[in-house]
Amino acid sequence: MLKAVLGALVPLLAAVVAFAFGAIMLLALGANPLDGLNAMLDGAFGSGSRIAATAVKATPLILVGAGIAIAFRTSVINIGGESQIIAGALLSTVVALTLPDLPAFILVPLVLLAGATGGALLGAIPGALKAYASVNEILSTIMLNLVMVQVMNYLLRGPLIDPFEMEAGTRIPQTQRLSDNAALPTLIDGTRLHIGVPVAILAAVAAYLILWRTPTGFRLRAVGHSPEAARAAGISVKRNVTLAMALSGSLAGTAGSILVFGSESQRMVTDGSAAGFTGSAGFNGIVAALFGGLHPLWTIPSAMLFGALLTGATQLQRVLQVPAALAVALNGIIVIFVISSTPVRGWLQRSLADSGLFRRSGNHSEAD
Repeated sequence: MLKAVLGALVPLLAAVVAFAFGAIMLLALGANPLDGLNAMLDGAFGSGSRIAATAVKATPLILVGAGIAIAFRTSVINIGGESQIIAGALLSTVVALTLPDLPAFILVPLVLLAGATGGALLGAIPGALKAYASVNEILSTIMLNLVMVQVMNYLLRGPLIDPFEMEAGTRIPQTQRLSDNAALPTLIDGTRLHIGVPVAILAAVAAYLILWRTPTGFRLRAVGHSPEAARAAGISVKRNVTLAMALSGSLAGTAGSILVFGSESQRMVTDGSAAGFTGSAGFNGIVAALFGGLHPLWTIPSAMLFGALLTGATQLQRVLQVPAALAVALNGIIVIFVISSTPVRGWLQRSLADSGLFRRSGNHSEAD
């Protein structure tokens, strides 16, 4: 129990220090930090609709973060959330364009499944390259991010472009409005809260259950702890590395389909960059995962925090007239401090273990 508390407390304290630096930046810009804090809280939680917007903004971060936690437990690093989000979005969009007349109770699960499939396929590629060809997964996932941006731009400017854009000659890279039958149902009228939010939470819970309550999860963690020992026990290291990346990609791909069918425009659209569609959710999901200690369940509140930061930044800019880049800078500072806190957390846990205050039993150390 003490180990779990430390796992949450140390990065939380690191975030507090990061916010203190954010207050210093506000002072440097001539703004009152307390007014800034109030503006951000109001922007993120000031009303039911704003809370819903925060939850919606956190949804892809939850999914990407939970997927990264799965990969991490197998000792592989997935930096390809952006490309996997795009792959999931493209495949789910193609499904919706191909089968627009299916009833909603069939089409909605189908586009979500298509998103998971697209992300899984793209995640399995760097997983297989690492497992069978010893290709560094960091390099391959980063390169796939670049590749998928160009694939997206080609499709949205060509085969999938809105016919009206072709006729008008504007050629905005976007699809036509997709079938309303594929739109994610809204949970609360008057807000943007849609079914994608509970789907993401359930997916994070499922990731936890898979990792620590199933034989598959045991094999994945065994490979992560010691590939040599896992191989000696008859566990296929190559197969499980590929599986981990596929599972991780499937969650990111689901985030992609939610970004399309949970949007107000009900179409896939970009400005030509990955962030133009994903909103950098693939990278922000990494931040959420790190802040949550690379644990699927802790990723949920962590993603909500970063979702609040993203939505609150708009109100901060409006009230205090500060640059929008301030939120990006604050996000980066939080990343630096949270990552830097990891060695501190490990040192505290080792010190407490050596002092006998808690024992690292196999079950506890794995679940934490």
